Amino acid sequence: MCTLDVARTELALAVLYLNKAEARDKICRAIQYGSKFVSNGELGTAQNVDKSTSLARKVFRLFKFVNDLHALISPTAWGTPLPLILLGKSKNALLSTFLFLDQIVWLGRTGIYQNKEKTELIGRISLFCWMGSSICSTLVEIGELGRLSASMKKLEKELKITNKYKNEQYLSKLQNSNERSLALVKAGMDIVVAVGLLQLAPKKVNPRVTGAFGFVSSLISCYQLLPSPAKAKTP
Repeated sequence: MCTLDVARTELALAVLYLNKAEARDKICRAIQYGSKFVSNGELGTAQNVDKSTSLARKVFRLFKFVNDLHALISPTAWGTPLPLILLGKSKNALLSTFLFLDQIVWLGRTGIYQNKEKTELIGRISLFCWMGSSICSTLVEIGELGRLSASMKKLEKELKITNKYKNEQYLSKLQNSNERSLALVKAGMDIVVAVGLLQLAPKKVNPRVTGAFGFVSSLISCYQLLPSPAKAKTP
């Protein structure tokens, strides 16, 4: 019976996870970039999987630009430095633009919008926007990690002899720091992926490198979307 309860809990977490359109998109992203790594830009089954999965993912992102548009006009947390606010808002604006333009690319790839040259141009502009948002994300995470590090050191001095790992406030800051460090790694990898997709450095960032970085970045995204056991518990 205990084993059955564990199985039910695990399945409940899996259902909760897979019910998210974002989670399904990131799983498809992992498949897409894994295929790109395998194909290395050469014709074959792997490249077909890469292209078909890329097109399928665009459906998951329909009207998703509204999320970042909402974040753009929403107030920021009190006490956030102005440079971080501006970087955060720039990230939202660029990501929202990328997602909006990506819908036009989807219309072009499906044949609804029949102008191949403009579709390709819009596709490149959208990727530049995504690269810009990833750069902004990287800078925001670096800034926030610096602020967290300073506040944690200050808290350590206040706690003095007390075991800091038993302090809830310190543990909360530590968890936040770990999450932001992971987000920083992901944002840095996404910059490399964008450079590869735009072919800005084709000799160094070839399709295999792009695929490898994109695959790892996708796995990080999948991990970040995992539901915590506390949130998944049913009453």
